[in-house]
Amino acid sequence: MGRVFVVELEGRTYKCKFCKTNLALAENVVSRGFHCRRGKAYLFNNVVNVTAGPIEERMMLSGLHTVTDIYCVCCGQIVGWKYETAHEQSQKYKEGKFVLERGRIIDGLDSEFYIDTRPSSSDAEEA
Repeated sequence: MGRVFVVELEGRTYKCKFCKTNLALAENVVSRGFHCRRGKAYLFNNVVNVTAGPIEERMMLSGLHTVTDIYCVCCGQIVGWKYETAHEQSQKYKEGKFVLERGRIIDGLDSEFYIDTRPSSSDAEEA
């Protein structure tokens, strides 16, 4: 296996809970109102330091999507998934975006989670 190169991020970040590797900038959060099997999740425009698993069709609360699970590049833990294709027109905004599960990330301050008190108007997902 080759050497792993890790992208360092500047600013407020979210990190892998298991190895503290940077995964995303807080400014890239699209929605904090998503859900997965293990609890709450965040939708991001972009994440770094992840590898993708195989592409699969997955039925979620909002319909059928083509997704790939994403894993931390350093420790290999699953941290969420990426939307490849949304099959319903109303869900097309998710294509190319990433979901990080809150139970698998921490904020860059090593605190449990930043609590955002602004209302969210996103739908929930079931992975």
